Amino acid sequence: MMRPMAAEQHLHLWRPVNLSDRILAAIDVGTNSIHMVVVQIQPSLPSFKIIAAEKDMVRLGERCQITGQLTEEAMKRAIATLRRCRELATGLKAEEIIGVATSAVREAPNGREFLERVKAETGLTIDLISGEEEARRIYLGVLSGLEFNGKPHIIIDIGGGSTELILGDGHEPRYLSSTKVGAVRLTDLFVKSDPISDQDYAALRAYVRGMLDRAVEDLRQHLGPHEKPQLVGTSGTIESLMMIHTCDRLGTCPTSLQGYELTLEDLKALVAKLRRLNFNQRCQLLGMSERRAEIIVAGAVILAEAMEMLGQTSLITCDRALREGIIVDWMLTHGLIEDRLRYQSSVRQRSTYSLAQKFHVNLASSERVADFALTLFDRTQGILHEWTETERELLWAAAILHNAGHYVSHSAHHKHSYYLVRHGGLLGYTDTEIEIIANLCRYHRKSPPKKKHENFRQLVGRRERQIVEQLSAILRLASALDRRQIGAVDHITCEWRALQREFCVQVHPADPSDRCELEIWSVNYKKEPFETQFGVSLKVELVPASSTVLATAVNY
Repeated sequence: MMRPMAAEQHLHLWRPVNLSDRILAAIDVGTNSIHMVVVQIQPSLPSFKIIAAEKDMVRLGERCQITGQLTEEAMKRAIATLRRCRELATGLKAEEIIGVATSAVREAPNGREFLERVKAETGLTIDLISGEEEARRIYLGVLSGLEFNGKPHIIIDIGGGSTELILGDGHEPRYLSSTKVGAVRLTDLFVKSDPISDQDYAALRAYVRGMLDRAVEDLRQHLGPHEKPQLVGTSGTIESLMMIHTCDRLGTCPTSLQGYELTLEDLKALVAKLRRLNFNQRCQLLGMSERRAEIIVAGAVILAEAMEMLGQTSLITCDRALREGIIVDWMLTHGLIEDRLRYQSSVRQRSTYSLAQKFHVNLASSERVADFALTLFDRTQGILHEWTETERELLWAAAILHNAGHYVSHSAHHKHSYYLVRHGGLLGYTDTEIEIIANLCRYHRKSPPKKKHENFRQLVGRRERQIVEQLSAILRLASALDRRQIGAVDHITCEWRALQREFCVQVHPADPSDRCELEIWSVNYKKEPFETQFGVSLKVELVPASSTVLATAVNY
């Protein structure tokens, strides 16, 4: 995992400059659904945030069984949805609307005629893209929302008409493929009874394996002999399967599935359950939509067979795919992103700064607090705690965002910070990690974590609660060191006095005449949780500007 840089480096790379934000819309005309996102591009980060979304299951892929043509009914549904998309994007002042069409339009004999009709009736230009180009843009979309850390990842995207398999490690994609197996297509071909018969189920499985065999084999050829890739799932089918599984396991449906894991064992159990249920019974499942219930069995079989063929025992979800990839591709071609590697290597940092900018956080102060927090973390690591780079990065994000709640109100702003961070749409983090960051923000002041607090109870386990208890104690001290938010403290050094079990924070003022009395008082006022969590006595000392005291690390 990337180690967050020092505050000065962050400032140099990511400090927003006065460039105008730009509004862009991306439309994906798929076999099952039409999706649109409208985003605000922030060129100074560079990043984008979704400000509106539209989705409609138009079932464009329900083509004439004899001619293979798009039906008049399906085309009318699609055009009506596209007209609404254009109105929404225009109302939000999108400077450009980029649309792409995938397998249903690619394969229909009247596909191009449909696109001409869309142009005439809505004014939208929809580009027809190849399966490989679709896979490339899906890859870019996933890169914008998930950390790869240079390690190989297999991305599987199951659409209505095709399934894309992609292999990449954050650089250029190693392998891209698109195979004609999709949830709508295979439902039409094989699901002839409700629930599906054993005979049709066996035929469906065999067909999927036969169709995917070449793509899986070719992908394997691009893996090193000892590489063990992570499987990432995108698209509505996989999100629905993950939602059903997660709702059943938790008893409630989460607001975001980003980073959730589904094992092959659990998926097989889910497939076995779904194939025995009829349509009405599937509709009753928590997390299942009526339109998705019609095609979920075929989609689930595609995923299960693909995972088994790829030798993958689990997958995680990513909520970004083709639409976001269209945006990233536009940013690349317009020079707003220097290269894919730089864009990917800082997903978390960019997303954190984007959220801070959204809520008008005082970045200069937050970066100082982050610098103090990371210094305290590093000087206590291996002595008072054994947390790793992962937890260090969560602390950094919380330090940047801890005062976001001022956007709502100064009063109880720490509670507002929790809500804004929890539901702000941070990218690159799992749902659990976002919950930790939000809780750290919640406890940077006032009461320490308590079991009776609902947000603290949302943490999934004892380890996660301990992270919040200990790192929030560090964040409190870091926040206190910038009490006046004027940069009174230039930097801190630390000394561990093992015999006395005493941890000393040495304050170096920016102005030799400033004794930093308010900052020192604030640290002493907020130190009790730190002393309790780590079982030490905390001392804070002012280091005169003329002193030659150096940072020490006794018994490190």
